[in-house]
Amino acid sequence: MSSVPERSEIDDAYTWDLTDLFADDGAWEETYAETEERIEELSAYEGRVTESAATLEAVLGLRESIMRDVSNLSAYARMRKDEDTTDQTYQALAARGRSLAADASSAASYIEPELQELDRETVAGLIEENPALETYEHYFDDTLRMKPHTRSAEIEAILADLSEVTGAAGDVYNMLTNADMEFPAVEGPDGDARRITLSNFTKLQKHPDRAFRRRVYEAFYDEWEEYRNSVGTAYKNSVKADEKLAAARHYDAAREAALDGPNVPVSVYNTLVETVEANLDVLHRHAELKREALGLEELWMWDLYAPMADGESPDLEYDRAREYVIEAVAPLGDAYRDRMAEGLDSRWVDVYETKNKQSGAYSGGTYDSQPYILMNYQDDIASMYTLAHELGHSMHSELTSESQPYVYSGYEIFVAEVASTVNEALLTQHLLETVDDDRFRRHVIDEYLERFRSTLFRQTMFADFEHRAHELEQAGEALTPDRLDDLYRGLKAEYYEPAAVDDRIAREWMRIPHFYRAYYVYQYATGISAANAIVDRITSDGESAAADYREFLRSGSKAYPLELLETAGIDMSTSDPVEAAIERYDETLGEFESLR
Repeated sequence: MSSVPERSEIDDAYTWDLTDLFADDGAWEETYAETEERIEELSAYEGRVTESAATLEAVLGLRESIMRDVSNLSAYARMRKDEDTTDQTYQALAARGRSLAADASSAASYIEPELQELDRETVAGLIEENPALETYEHYFDDTLRMKPHTRSAEIEAILADLSEVTGAAGDVYNMLTNADMEFPAVEGPDGDARRITLSNFTKLQKHPDRAFRRRVYEAFYDEWEEYRNSVGTAYKNSVKADEKLAAARHYDAAREAALDGPNVPVSVYNTLVETVEANLDVLHRHAELKREALGLEELWMWDLYAPMADGESPDLEYDRAREYVIEAVAPLGDAYRDRMAEGLDSRWVDVYETKNKQSGAYSGGTYDSQPYILMNYQDDIASMYTLAHELGHSMHSELTSESQPYVYSGYEIFVAEVASTVNEALLTQHLLETVDDDRFRRHVIDEYLERFRSTLFRQTMFADFEHRAHELEQAGEALTPDRLDDLYRGLKAEYYEPAAVDDRIAREWMRIPHFYRAYYVYQYATGISAANAIVDRITSDGESAAADYREFLRSGSKAYPLELLETAGIDMSTSDPVEAAIERYDETLGEFESLR
């Protein structure tokens, strides 16, 4: 039986180095105790936030100092937990980190309501009195913009205190899927037993042996069936929490609340779904091309991830993959490329899958630390693309932290998914220009097509599903597992019309963790659309477009997402970037056909 290694078996060079945050757990405990005490200092300013320009500067500075420590504490605890999700010591540490974050948010919850008692003219006067407040101009604008949806200081404190409870459904789901669920082993093509995990399922679905793919597919989704009531209850309560929190802030619906936070018009969401669903014929073309390439009479759900290129992905060790990624970002400038290479040498990445490690991949870290990337590298082309993707996030964070004050050091997911996908597009471009091996090239094009399919079309389908689920909740319809299955099956049949849709795929919604972050997934689709438009500009205009893009990366959250993308020359208020991305997808399908 193939086995997942213990963490102790992995060379330190392929693990992240969390000492940039805390030297050890003891240092974490010391900072935790100090921060817990400092949170109490915030109470001294309640009712006084706007009494003078000096007081306003002081309270904002104190909050930022505390929140930086809270962020460091939470990040360290979470990443230690993610190394082994069954380790109860770090489960407890992560829980304490979340509690501290909730306490800090609650203690500072009076600041925005007090600021919102002012008008814009008075705020301008405070800035004139104390020029140090100029840094906060966009923050003040955003705070005043949200006045209709901010409650009294008392209610804001209650909502902050409840944040752990309202997020509990996601926590339960995460613990169930990463720590408690164990997927079965199935017979491999050579008669060996192959253990299925959340991390390797997609790779196993790419195996050239169709009978094996089917065994994996059926065993995987049959295991989810055993947990359908638990997962269904978790998601139902997550949707309920979304809607109730939105109502508590005087929104008509959770989608309106989710998009108003980053100031993205609902029309952007609707335009995405409408544009993608009007062009499903291109996705159908991909499905039909895959059926032909695989030599099948009918394409089934266990065939969707199978590469159109011959056989499994060429083996690609991590060290070679990272070199490809570094070389690929050369169009973004020497400084960008060299900083990425330096980061990879500084143990930004926790590379390999290990027993009980958090599945998937993400880029993390804090304003005060280096970036950190969790991977579950599988020695294939897909994993190389995932590395490029997460490094896009990490470099975005690096450039923002170097250029922006803490108040603008974060950035909305709407723009975050642009940086990650720019790296993917540049990687494809580089590989097709430099690699001569025809088999490798076919797999690169195939991977690029699959990422288009899964990012633009699949994530839009997810977005449509979660919006319809929320609409059912608003209408008072019970969100039972059977009802969610029916909803999902219908969308899957629409999107993959040339393929056979079986009952098991109706459960796919159960395995999507992003559904526990309401109205999150659509931003992958808008991100890939904007990213491809940016790469087109860089390809045609060279350094001037690359400079615009780097300025976008350095901007953090100092402006609203659509404004930031305008810096990079992209207008996401229209359907143009989405239509151009679909056109690129269609052209690439044609390019693959020409190589057959």
